[in-house]
Amino acid sequence: MAERINNQNIIDIAPLPAPKYMQETLPLPQQTAQMVLRARQEIRNILHGQDTHRLAIIIGPCSIHDPEAAIQYAEQLKQVADRVRDHLLIISRTYFEKPRTTVGWKGLINDPKLDGSCDIGEGFELARSILLKINHLGMPCATEFLDPVTPQYISDLISWSAIGARTTESQTHREMASGLSMPVGLKNGTDGGLQVALNAMVAARHPQSFIGVNAEGLTSIIKTNGNPDRHLVLRGGGGRVNYNPEDILEAVRCLAKEDINRPVMVDCSHGNSEKDHTRQVPVAQSVVKQFTQGQTAIMGLLIESNLMPGNQKWEAGKSLEWGVSITDACIGWKETEHLLDELAETLDKSTNKAIVG
Repeated sequence: MAERINNQNIIDIAPLPAPKYMQETLPLPQQTAQMVLRARQEIRNILHGQDTHRLAIIIGPCSIHDPEAAIQYAEQLKQVADRVRDHLLIISRTYFEKPRTTVGWKGLINDPKLDGSCDIGEGFELARSILLKINHLGMPCATEFLDPVTPQYISDLISWSAIGARTTESQTHREMASGLSMPVGLKNGTDGGLQVALNAMVAARHPQSFIGVNAEGLTSIIKTNGNPDRHLVLRGGGGRVNYNPEDILEAVRCLAKEDINRPVMVDCSHGNSEKDHTRQVPVAQSVVKQFTQGQTAIMGLLIESNLMPGNQKWEAGKSLEWGVSITDACIGWKETEHLLDELAETLDKSTNKAIVG
């Protein structure tokens, strides 16, 4: 009787390795830890106005599905990041969890073998291994946290995090954001409205208590201080964009009403690209131009990019093209490198003009 009451629709319950065990098996080197802390502080400096000359650029694949391709992308990105570091703070987008509107592949952590077997324990191990390698290169990493248990396994390797448009309204995710150790970007809702994200920023600012797991994997009461490093990410939605000058002014006005005075980040994809990955480039150019024209309420950009442009459909057991996204379409590497160099050059010219003037 008890089984029918409690587990009528449950096929299996399998324990996961504890976060502490995973961290001991794949430890964080001291040098890497220092790099993560330094990157977090650099982002905070941009967010809070101590660094007014650089923009933060969160760039990389919509989702990581191939470890080798992910490392190759990060190696190439590192070369560009070093080249443009005076003007752009480049953070490698390393997303392992994907929210789905209905069904589909939910990310490398959930299904690391891409075959529907959903070995989440292996997924955490693989995600942590990839993050260790990318951080070791000297590339800070960014991710979207979807499951509230995930930060316990990988957050020590993350310099910036996002709460997505589908989850910004969730109390669970607002509570999680309040306890994260790195700056967190909260996206506006899928309808394009700002109020959901503004409410989330207020909630994440305050101390919260919620149910989670500790390092040993035990169900625990998590109590937080509140996260002082939250910011708004404008991603469009509801059939309209929100990266134009009037949209950014409106966002700043709404933030000020909530007594939150800080710049915003623009997601060049999703609603702002009108679901056309090639439009990310003009969006990025437009936003950086606004910045050079004196709009200081801009802190950076979020861009979906991969080794090869476009995307491909994932099906369990199907062979995949190298370096092509299996979720949202991305711009390719050639276009990525050109764009980052162009944005840095635009900022450089603006700085030199200001000095001369």
